[in-house]
Amino acid sequence: MSRLRLLDKVILIVGGTSGLGLSAARACVAEGARVVVVGRDAEKCRLACELLGAPSRTVTGDATNAKTCEQAIQLAVEDFGGVDGLYHVAGGSGRSHGDGPLDQISDDGWEFTLRFNLDSMFYSNRAAVRYFLENGRPGSVLNMASVLADSPSPRYFSTHAYATTKAAAVGLTTTAAAYYAPRNIRFNAVAPALVDTTLTQRARNDEDIMRYISTKQPLDGGRIGLPRDADAAAVFFLSDDSRFVTGQVLAIDGGWKVSEGQW
Repeated sequence: MSRLRLLDKVILIVGGTSGLGLSAARACVAEGARVVVVGRDAEKCRLACELLGAPSRTVTGDATNAKTCEQAIQLAVEDFGGVDGLYHVAGGSGRSHGDGPLDQISDDGWEFTLRFNLDSMFYSNRAAVRYFLENGRPGSVLNMASVLADSPSPRYFSTHAYATTKAAAVGLTTTAAAYYAPRNIRFNAVAPALVDTTLTQRARNDEDIMRYISTKQPLDGGRIGLPRDADAAAVFFLSDDSRFVTGQVLAIDGGWKVSEGQW
């Protein structure tokens, strides 16, 4: 019988009630973890708790509020005895708020996108590292980046504020990894390409984009990514299997970064 890689671990997943976050939460539970998931929508939190079962708790709150992750950590400590890992997934596109090419980004679009993607990550990472330091515990922090941080696609994915936040996520991850390595606190990131979630409906419904994706993400028949494609990586980075790994950014992209794609 194979061992459970997250047995007795407590994992906090910010943005864990849908898409990549919920898929990862299910994978963590399957590997023996107890999980606390944070989401903005109370109904999604309720459904996630039902799906994940007894070893889970949910917190309804906005990740752009500094107190939300602090409250989630407190809940994890009270109900499960501590926190061993954080996976920050929360965030998404700011296109509907005014993100786009640099000359077209509105002030509101810029501010919303940075708050949604970067402020939320800063708050969760800070809360987690403070907890690890104050309690003298090792820990693993996994952040959500994107291939768009350093592999742009100007014709179809020209949201420059979004790409900026994902590049910043890599910067936060690697500099924190360097600084906290002597304390056995690890920071890594995953960088997906286009994944089938509710947040990617615009792209999924565009035939031109899907033809482009068929060669830009050529693995496994040239398809859009699925949330479960990132589960094994999340489990690896949150488990002791990656105890000697920090400061890494793993592209889970179906070949995006090494493929030209087509117009």
